[in-house]
Amino acid sequence: MTIAFKKIKEVVLDTLFPINCLNCGQGDSWLCEKCFSKIKIVSDQVCPYCEKSITPAGRVCFACKKKDGLDGIIVSSSYKSDPISLLVHCYKYRFIQDLAPILGAVIIKSVSAHNLPLPDAIIPVPLHQRRLRFRGFNQSLLISKYIGENIAPGFEIPVLENVLVRHRYTEPQMKIKNHSHRKNNIQNAFSVAKNNKESIQNKNIWLVDDVATTGATLFECAKVLKKAGAKEVFALVVARQEISKNISR
Repeated sequence: MTIAFKKIKEVVLDTLFPINCLNCGQGDSWLCEKCFSKIKIVSDQVCPYCEKSITPAGRVCFACKKKDGLDGIIVSSSYKSDPISLLVHCYKYRFIQDLAPILGAVIIKSVSAHNLPLPDAIIPVPLHQRRLRFRGFNQSLLISKYIGENIAPGFEIPVLENVLVRHRYTEPQMKIKNHSHRKNNIQNAFSVAKNNKESIQNKNIWLVDDVATTGATLFECAKVLKKAGAKEVFALVVARQEISKNISR
């Protein structure tokens, strides 16, 4: 595609499908600066396992230290907070890839507020090839790349997209309401590529996903990375979606 044709195509698309703020409808971007500034960052982070103890930067509390895998999780914002749920929905189900920088910026804002030390590398939660073909992109990978390029001006953190592999197709976690069923659904679904194990040996890793609910996917990924030699695995998500208190955990 020539540069001239590409510009013509962009003009036509902008005319037929104008881009406006998803939250207020104003401006010429998916989220205007005013609406972005209103996104509330979670101030008190809690242990990812018990979800009761407030801990520095969401690290695992002392009582849950025996848990194997994840060392902590930073939940950037509330899923119920406007316009987070709308942004995530449009990103994942309306396939608006241009929302990746906005969601990545939300995570960066939260990480900066909690003074989390920079990692050696960033690893996105992978999609199975079947789901990747359907969606056309891995939403966690795009967010990871934005974070890696923008979290530290003048310094780019490597994003390792071929280290963690999702080798088993699973039912979407959002469709499973029972906590134990979620855990069983994702168990043994991930592995570390044999030829890439050296890239995470004794490394501090940021594991990135868009939304977590029970955290089963993050726990499983972290367990696999730790078993393969990672020193520390810290998860970063845009939000953690709440589930009904009546749901069996």
